[in-house]
Amino acid sequence: MEQFIYKKAVGITALSASLTDFKYKKHYHEEYALGVTLRGIQKYSLDGSQQASYQSGVMLFHPEQNHDGWSQERTGIDYVMIYIHPELFLELIEKKDIVRFQSPVVYHAGLRQSILDVTKSIFTGQPEAMSSELLLGLAGHFNEHILNPDGRRDTIFTRKAKELMQGHLDHVLRLDELSGEFGMSKYQFIRSFKANTGLSPYQYYLNCKVERAKHLIEDSRDVYQAVTQCGFTDLAHLNRHFKNVYGTTAFDYMSHLDK
Repeated sequence: MEQFIYKKAVGITALSASLTDFKYKKHYHEEYALGVTLRGIQKYSLDGSQQASYQSGVMLFHPEQNHDGWSQERTGIDYVMIYIHPELFLELIEKKDIVRFQSPVVYHAGLRQSILDVTKSIFTGQPEAMSSELLLGLAGHFNEHILNPDGRRDTIFTRKAKELMQGHLDHVLRLDELSGEFGMSKYQFIRSFKANTGLSPYQYYLNCKVERAKHLIEDSRDVYQAVTQCGFTDLAHLNRHFKNVYGTTAFDYMSHLDK
């Protein structure tokens, strides 16, 4: 049995999740994602290595960090997660450039409690001022022991390739045209893009379409508009790929937004 409940407030999205047999496929998020494992052992592949978050573990993902996820035990896992847009996260921690984390899983009582306090505030509908103050308090835990000074950025090739794909999300991916922009064959392009990002161009493109659909649903409360504008065949097509990333269908995600 799976349960994924989302709620949006003070510019961030909170998730409360419980799952047993469900497994996330490889994907990424545009935001910083901070989570706490409440029960069980959460396993996932990240940057070529396997990670495990045990009860009370704090999971840290920077934007566009590829990962999957599943429960190690048949009894399943419970966890919470908050997603913070990079601009907001950097404002909160008073940094200008994208930062990464020293470790993907930490056992830090103060940070763990702050994440739990923020998610509880959002899910119980506390005043915006209170949730904002809790969010700022959470940011205070991100010191040099948690943040990685490595500010590695995309190469010019990767940045341009991403921009080209993001600009045509309402179409099917045209590898011949895309690779031609770089004077490459489509196979050279696939190899180079995956070497730089860890995802194939198709995986990245599909993830972009799902992320764009999520934003459209949040803005318009119209899943069918998301289907059309993001180039999905129909709602079932969108729902299938949306669930691979967010654990729930696009329609169910929309229904949570108004609660």
